Amino acid sequence: MKITFLTPGTGSYYCGACMRDNALANALIQSGHEAELLPMYLPLMLDEESEGLDSDSPVFFGGINIYLQQKFSIFRHSPEWIDRLLNKPGLLQSVAKRSHMTSARDHGEMTFEMLRLDGADFEKELRKLYSWINDHGRPDVLCLSTALQSGFAREIKKQWNIPVVCCFQGEDSFLDSLPDEFRERCWTLMAERCRDADLLLGPSNFYGRLMEKRLGLDEGVIKTQYNGINLEGFRGGKSLNVPAIGYLARMCEAKGLALLVDAFIHLRVQLGNENCRLEVAGAMTQGDLPLVESLKKKLSNSGLADAVGWRPNISREEKQDFLSGLSVFTVPVQYEEAFGLYVIEAMASAVPVVQPNRSAFPELIESSGGGVCVDMDSPEELAAAWHDLLEKPERLVEIGDRGRSGVEQHFSMEAMKDSFITAMESLVQSISKNE
Repeated sequence: MKITFLTPGTGSYYCGACMRDNALANALIQSGHEAELLPMYLPLMLDEESEGLDSDSPVFFGGINIYLQQKFSIFRHSPEWIDRLLNKPGLLQSVAKRSHMTSARDHGEMTFEMLRLDGADFEKELRKLYSWINDHGRPDVLCLSTALQSGFAREIKKQWNIPVVCCFQGEDSFLDSLPDEFRERCWTLMAERCRDADLLLGPSNFYGRLMEKRLGLDEGVIKTQYNGINLEGFRGGKSLNVPAIGYLARMCEAKGLALLVDAFIHLRVQLGNENCRLEVAGAMTQGDLPLVESLKKKLSNSGLADAVGWRPNISREEKQDFLSGLSVFTVPVQYEEAFGLYVIEAMASAVPVVQPNRSAFPELIESSGGGVCVDMDSPEELAAAWHDLLEKPERLVEIGDRGRSGVEQHFSMEAMKDSFITAMESLVQSISKNE
C-alpha cells in the first residue's frame, strides 16, 4: 500500500505533528509499504532521519507564495522562476522565525482561504502538487496531517477519486484564537470540509469527542489513532544526586511555562525542597523570548536563577539526554491538549509525569500507568504534587518503570503503524465494496 502525507511544516521549530508523520512514514516504509512525506507551507523541522521525504521535494503551497497570491491576484500567474525563488527553504525558514510579527487578521484570512481552497484561485499551486504526485506514483490513500487542511479533501478526490484521511492535531485552540471576523467562519467551514474526507482520525478518545461536538459531527465518527514514537535512544535509570523537575515543550504561556516557574518557586521557598532543580527545554521562537526573559527575572529576584537550566531548540539526541536526567516531568498546559507527545517521550525515558487532570492526559496515563493527574489550577497545587512524589523515591522508580512498559505496549512506533495500517486497509476495502 502507498500512502502520501501532506504535512505542514513550521520552518523554525520542532512540532509534534511533523514528528508523528515522519515516524509513521518511516515505520510504514520499514514494514514494506510505500510512504511519501510532502511538506506544506513551510519546511519540515524533523528530529530524526526521514525515509519518506524526498531530498528534491519542494515545499508545496509555500507560505510566501500563498500569502502573495491571497493579497495580490497577479501572483497567481507569476512565472515558475519567481515561485522557485520565493519557495527557497532558507527564505521560508527566515520568514517563519518572524511569524509572530504576522497580524492576527492575516492568520485568520489565510486559514479561511486554505479551508475554502477554491480550485480556481489556487489552480497553479494545485497543479504543482498534482504533477509531483503523478510523477512519483498516485497513492492508495492520501493523508491530511491536520483538519486545517480539510479543504484539500474535495480537490484531491475530484482529481483522483482516492480515499482521503483527515487527522486532528489540536486545531481548536488555534481556531479559537482567531479574530472574531474569522473564528466562526473557519469553524463552520472546517465542519463542512471534514465531511469531504473518507476517514477522520483523532489522537485520543477525549479529543475525538471534543471535536465531534465542536463540529456538529455524529458521535464516534472520529476514530482514535494514538500517536507513537520511535523508542530508540530513549533510556531511563540514571542515578541522580540532585532531584530535577523537567519541562519539554514550546516555551510559551499556553503550555503553562509561567505556572511551572511559579510552582517551582513555591516548591523551593515554601515547601522546603531546597536542593531541587528545574530544567526547561523545548522550542523557543522570537515571539516567546519576552516571556522567557520575564521568567528568568522572576527567578533571579527569588534567588533561584542558578537552580534553573534553559535549553531551547534541542536536537533529538539532546532531548533524550535531557529526559534521562529528570526525576519528574510536567507540562501544565493551559488549554485542552489533544494528545501531548512530550508525555510519551518522558514516560519512554522512565520519568514519572505529573499532568493536569483533564484533556487527553488521564487517558494517556491510565493506559500507561506512568504518572499521576492532579488539579493544578494554582502553582501551590502543582508544587504539592511534586513534593509528594519527591518524598517517595521508591514510588518514583515504580511509576517510571510502569510508564516505560506502557509506552512500549501502547505508544510505540510499531503500535501506531499497526493500527494505522489496519485502519487504511479497512478503509480501502470498504470503498472498493461500495463502488
